[in-house]
Amino acid sequence: MRPTDLIKPYFIERRRYIAAGMLCLIVVDLLQLWIPRIIKSAVDDLTALQVQSLQLLQYAAQIVALALFIGFFRYLWRRLLLGTSRRVEEGLRNTLFSHIQSLSPAYFDRTKTGDLMAHATNDIQQVRMAAGMGLVAINDAVVLGAAVIIFMAYINVTLTLLVLIPMPMIALGTRFFSKKMHRRYQTVQGAFSALTEVFRERFTGIRLIKAHNWEPLEAARIESTSTAYVQENLRLVTVTGTFFPMIMMLTNLSLAIVLYMGGRQTIMGTITPGDFVAFISYLGLITWPMMALGWVTNLIQRGRASLDRLNRILQTRPDIQDHPQARALKRAKGDIRFEDVRFAYNGANNRLSLAGVSLHLPGGRITGIVGPPGSGKTTLLALVPRLYDVTGGRVLLDGVDLRNLHLFDLREQIAFVPQEPFLFAGTIRANITMSRPDISEADMIAAAGKSALHDTVMAFPEGYDTIVGEKGVILSGGQKQRVALARALLRPKPILILDDPISQVDMDTGRQIIEGIRNLNSGQTIVIVSHRISALQYADRIYTLENGVVAESGIHRELVENDGYYAKSYWLQELEEHQHAI
Repeated sequence: MRPTDLIKPYFIERRRYIAAGMLCLIVVDLLQLWIPRIIKSAVDDLTALQVQSLQLLQYAAQIVALALFIGFFRYLWRRLLLGTSRRVEEGLRNTLFSHIQSLSPAYFDRTKTGDLMAHATNDIQQVRMAAGMGLVAINDAVVLGAAVIIFMAYINVTLTLLVLIPMPMIALGTRFFSKKMHRRYQTVQGAFSALTEVFRERFTGIRLIKAHNWEPLEAARIESTSTAYVQENLRLVTVTGTFFPMIMMLTNLSLAIVLYMGGRQTIMGTITPGDFVAFISYLGLITWPMMALGWVTNLIQRGRASLDRLNRILQTRPDIQDHPQARALKRAKGDIRFEDVRFAYNGANNRLSLAGVSLHLPGGRITGIVGPPGSGKTTLLALVPRLYDVTGGRVLLDGVDLRNLHLFDLREQIAFVPQEPFLFAGTIRANITMSRPDISEADMIAAAGKSALHDTVMAFPEGYDTIVGEKGVILSGGQKQRVALARALLRPKPILILDDPISQVDMDTGRQIIEGIRNLNSGQTIVIVSHRISALQYADRIYTLENGVVAESGIHRELVENDGYYAKSYWLQELEEHQHAI
């Protein structure tokens, strides 16, 4: 798809508004052309000493009337044409966000958030400017420019031809500089993305920076990135800084020709003083179309560079998509099997995070997974909702390969609590319910109770309406974890996946959470990854992962009797709990 195809639908949608806006713009241009004619008549009458005060008042009234009409029609074209550019902006932003949401997690592993923010703000703004004022500048460069030339030729053809001598040089200069501007605008936009990402990271990590007295170091990094951005802009300015003065120089050259040649013709009586003044007025009007030619080139090149960048994202296809023959899934039984599953981040040639894992998570049962850091536990869980696809082997749900199920249907069956809970900068209520109107107060409180959160929330002055701040900054790690858990427990799903759900809470709270999970409705498949053995000992079956493979499996009693990782972790944690009790 060509980049221009991104904005074409909005121009088609708003074609009537665009036509009406262009008509109003043309009316404004024509009305402006009539003012020099009035000035010509007034100057000729004054020169001939044939004008009375009443006649001058009539000339002034005509100009005022024209000004009122110009103001009215200018308001209309700005409302219609600039309104269209805002519609383009809205549509592109919505399209971009919807597409980005469809991309797989692997895309975000390799893409900076600052780049995406720059696309959603600066790039779309440049496209808006090109679609709005760019359209206006093109119209003025063509319609107003042509009309002014006709009016000037009506006064004197020879003088008009002399004034147009610089025009071919403007066209050649525009062609030469436009290619350079396009390349350098792309570079500037890339530098802006990098600058946005650096600022985003520093603002997000401001507490860490202050805690370690890294302010001077981070200020130096910001200065370095800002300098790089400025340098790219200065390289761009070397082009635009030459282009626009060139336009002005050629415009002033036309003025010099008019003053000399037009002045001589006025003295010789070829044209009247009024014609001479009107001609200079028309030259002032044609200055804008000549400038618009350069300005629209600037806008279009910026818009093209931004469209190219947006188009590259929109042409990116998700790594994980529905198979053409994917089947619908109404209600899963929750029986999950991993068959010789292998997985590597960023391709099969990298180190395997899972190296031939085969295990069974029976439907309606609680399965526990334990293992040292880096053993592949989180990776294993991420394969169930197809956040990533297996590199080798397969994962089955109720006997069907996950890749043969509709992705939306699959994820509708799963409630997922990630290892690092994410909260939005709203209220606790909004973070639990995700602002869904169909969630009742009773359902929300019940979910909070199961996650041992309700009493904590009620201790806040604003209760569930407490604003948590960016990423839940006012809450502790354990409180954020419980909010995320309540969100998952709000609506019973056939499959509940919990990645270390009590890692940041105290032991008593952890016991309450695990007890609440055990008392959930029967028939739900629950998968718990945890470093705390107390969270797993009630599981129907427990698997230990080490170095991406299943090292041991069994129930709690069997694993404790072995001399494996599980038993060692269990006895070590028992000793720690005993010491805390003392």
